[in-house]
Amino acid sequence: MHEAIESSDVAIIGAGPVGLFAVFQCGMLQMRAHVFDALPAAGGQCAALYPEKPIFDIPGHPRIAAADLVERLVAQAAPFAPAYHLGTAVSRLAATADGAFIIETLAGKRAACRAVIIAAGAGAFGPNRPPLARIAEFEGTSVFYWVGRREEFRGRRVVIAGGGDAAVDWALSLAEVAERVSLVHRRTKFRAAPGSVAQLHEMAEAGRVDLVIPYQLEALEGECGRLSAVVVADLAGNTRRVAADCLLPFFGLATDLGPLAHWGIDIERNQIRVDPATCATARPGVFAIGDIALYPGKLKLILSGFAEAALAAHAAYPLVFPGRALHFEYSTTKGLPGG
Repeated sequence: MHEAIESSDVAIIGAGPVGLFAVFQCGMLQMRAHVFDALPAAGGQCAALYPEKPIFDIPGHPRIAAADLVERLVAQAAPFAPAYHLGTAVSRLAATADGAFIIETLAGKRAACRAVIIAAGAGAFGPNRPPLARIAEFEGTSVFYWVGRREEFRGRRVVIAGGGDAAVDWALSLAEVAERVSLVHRRTKFRAAPGSVAQLHEMAEAGRVDLVIPYQLEALEGECGRLSAVVVADLAGNTRRVAADCLLPFFGLATDLGPLAHWGIDIERNQIRVDPATCATARPGVFAIGDIALYPGKLKLILSGFAEAALAAHAAYPLVFPGRALHFEYSTTKGLPGG
């Protein structure tokens, strides 16, 4: 049974950093937003996967934890009174006779809006699990696919598997609190930021991180959900046993656009192709911003998503207020509601 339809100017799908900043940008143009996310709290992957991980490329913040960034974005959006619908996925987008939209969620929530901004990151996500026997026995107690609180690994023997940014960054971070960090990768080269890789090799030379390369995961040892060791193997089949209290496999995320894939928008490689000038999709009135948006020269950076949020908000304005001229003012001139 569906709930009564609520009305807003814009529906924002995705409550990650880019979606939250889109609330602010819409608010500055006097457009109220309803925000939808399948996760139970605002913040997207930043809050769900790495709340304590530092981010270094946010303008004005030499270093900021992901959770702190989310907290500030929520506070920045708060004056515009967004309505949050969290913990349930959007299931349907329907057009109305007058060119507006009806958003429906799996929980039966319905909302009417004049424009839709998709800020869904990579869509719904889950970890790519390594094909190891018995791995389910250890998940949640000794095997983790993301780090919530770094302190939970203090004094523990941590094995990290993977060669990308997540694996390298967490090896560097957890080396500060863990008894031992061992990084398993099947190649000698890492697919991470060059500066981080250089720091990793420095820490390995200093004996603070063990580089277990070139090896890949082979088996798990332990009882009652508690790991005692991770067995790794090289390309020749030679095995090695690495003592471990926990394993962090970082092999990326399996993503799924879900119902978004059937909304009449142009999808390529799980991304939505948009006009870079407006972030408009192939469906009139629907925009896409952040990591899910695709156009020539696209950079998957939070700051790029922030700029796209502004473009989409300005492009949505004439749909929300037909015939009304937009007299744009800078925030330093305009201020905030009640300010």
